[in-house]
Amino acid sequence: MLNRILSNDYPRSKLLAALLMAVLLGLAFAPFIFPGVKALSVAAKVLVFIVLVASFDLLLGYTGIVSFAHTMFFGIGAYGLAISSTRLGPTWEALAVGLGASLAVSFMLSLAVGLFSLRVRAIFFAMITLAVAAAFQTLASQLSDLTGGEDGLSFKLPALLMPSTEFLDQPFLGVSVDGRLLTYYLLFFAALGLLLALLRIVNSPFGRVLQAIRENEFRAEAIGYRVVVYRTTSSVLSALFATLAGAMLALWLRYNGPDTSLSFEIMIDVLLIVVIGGMGTMYGAAIGSLVFLVAQSYLQDLLKLASDAASGVPLLSALLSPDRWLLWLGLLFVLSVYYFPTGVVGRLRAVSSQGSTR
Repeated sequence: MLNRILSNDYPRSKLLAALLMAVLLGLAFAPFIFPGVKALSVAAKVLVFIVLVASFDLLLGYTGIVSFAHTMFFGIGAYGLAISSTRLGPTWEALAVGLGASLAVSFMLSLAVGLFSLRVRAIFFAMITLAVAAAFQTLASQLSDLTGGEDGLSFKLPALLMPSTEFLDQPFLGVSVDGRLLTYYLLFFAALGLLLALLRIVNSPFGRVLQAIRENEFRAEAIGYRVVVYRTTSSVLSALFATLAGAMLALWLRYNGPDTSLSFEIMIDVLLIVVIGGMGTMYGAAIGSLVFLVAQSYLQDLLKLASDAASGVPLLSALLSPDRWLLWLGLLFVLSVYYFPTGVVGRLRAVSSQGSTR
């Protein structure tokens, strides 16, 4: 049974397996272990980014395609739910229509980009996707009648998912059992199911062909595989999963705007998380997303405590100022790349394999 769930892709490291189990249990019980609005929001964002980063890893880590348009599909998913809920009202039908429409748009757009661009060299493809993403962000900002422009769209969800809906009269283990909690667990099971689906894809014969293309596309072409077809299919699948991640974000925030889902900073974050977790692993999406987003969300708080503790040493206190959190985040990234050049997952697997050969 476990073979089928994990698609025979085991962590291959006891420490990695323990870390993944800790991440799974931590996210499953996050509302009860880490009470508070901020902690729950960070946990929900981790779930969204696990799907988004894993979908990008399918493209970069398993197929060897560098695309800067990935957040465009992320934004399409978020805008799909926002627009449909704004126009059709807070109903389940509106969510279904928005999700279906966004998946259709992402499918057609990713297919067009794939067919017209994947025949060119990697650097030119990356530049084309960057131009397409920038054009789409500008378009989303200017179509204010449809997208709300720079202000974005705020919308309501079905009553079952609204925070005002209470399922129990009294809190359970100190946590209100309401629509917000239900939304969180909807995201949790969606992220878990989508990650397992991606594991199934990369461990299928199709996924092995993608890895062969990544290693040597000329050899893959020579033995009979139609490289363009496989690369285009990978691009489309990756876009569809990113669209679902965008829908998850909109579902949690009940809002979407250009800076929320289409910002180039999100693309940079995704690239950093892939490198930190480990390219071509899928498990790296879970580890990397948790490490990066927790650091991003709480580093300022930790620096404030450190700065206050070092108040007697003015230079050190200034260096640890919360305003310099980006400096320390960058330093943490450099150190992680130096000590984990193949990512956390790759490093732990390498250590495990070295230990087993001794």
